[in-house]
Amino acid sequence: MQVPLLDLKAQYATIKDEIAPAVQAVLDSQYFINGPEVKQLEAAIADYSQCKAAVGVSSGTDALLAGLMTLGVGAGDEVITTPFTFFATAGAIWRVGARCVFVDIQPETFNIDPAQVEAAVTEKTKAIMPVHLFGQTADMDPMLAIAARHDLFVVEDAAQAIGATYRGRRAGSIGAIGCFSFYPSKNLGGLGDGGMITTQDEELAARLRQCRSHGSGPKYFHHWVGGNFRLDTIQAAGLLVKLRHLDGWSAKRRANAARYDELLADCPPVVTPTVSEGNVSIFNQYVIRVPRRDALQAFLTDRGIGTVVYYPLSLHQQECFKDLGYKTGDFPVSEKAATEALALPIYPELTDEQIVTVAESIKEFLS
Repeated sequence: MQVPLLDLKAQYATIKDEIAPAVQAVLDSQYFINGPEVKQLEAAIADYSQCKAAVGVSSGTDALLAGLMTLGVGAGDEVITTPFTFFATAGAIWRVGARCVFVDIQPETFNIDPAQVEAAVTEKTKAIMPVHLFGQTADMDPMLAIAARHDLFVVEDAAQAIGATYRGRRAGSIGAIGCFSFYPSKNLGGLGDGGMITTQDEELAARLRQCRSHGSGPKYFHHWVGGNFRLDTIQAAGLLVKLRHLDGWSAKRRANAARYDELLADCPPVVTPTVSEGNVSIFNQYVIRVPRRDALQAFLTDRGIGTVVYYPLSLHQQECFKDLGYKTGDFPVSEKAATEALALPIYPELTDEQIVTVAESIKEFLS
């Protein structure tokens, strides 16, 4: 049985009749930049994420970049983050001229280890950027306490975690800003690239709106240098439709994860995902840990089962960051995760038969 890693066509088939008129309305209006759907989506995401404001931007990467620019993070500053994440996390820090300071992860959740964060704080530290990896929030309260002691910003990289909760608080509502991605594979995926920045600070939101339009407000009057980070109106229209279905899709992902947990419970040495007490995960990915990961992936590929490695090389080992001075062995938990982590299909439209096929194939390999 073929089991793709992701089947966006299956999801689209369920909402095609809703998406088409929403997109057509934008085409008819010819209002492609900052149209009314953008403002509607911003209000809806702010409400959904328990925030006072949200600002639509062109991608999750640009959400991080615009957020750091607006907070004044720049040359000479340091930002503490995790080496086990998608490249955009560290890339945005580098692009504003700041230095990435990495802290190792927790082996159970793959998220940054808050117990190691304070030791990385220096007089140059400007922000802490935890990543809510694979759909589960990082342990935020200890990092908020550290930030308060040292007068630091907390920037939530929530690209994979829209709707996830931490002790009753939604991802993106906890730090100074939250940064979301609407890349098509996300739980709330767009019709292309898109992103959102959330905040509890209305004044900061106003500056973020300036930043996404070259630092201008009103038009052609520039208070500072921002960028072209606007969210397309067509993207907003599609996302407004999908947002109505998001909770149902995320619940189905949790149900699929629970089914995997059940089927792989007696399957050492496979380690299934851990969801920390007080957290609700949206399972943007379902990532197991297993020795001989690459051999297992090849075995599953031969049987038509899609998987992906998140992430095969920690950021401190990437060629472009060699000048940071880190070396292999500096972050052993992250480095080990890079050799063992494997994401299985988890999308909402998976059938039970497909989930059983994946689990039984893993058991066959291990036997």
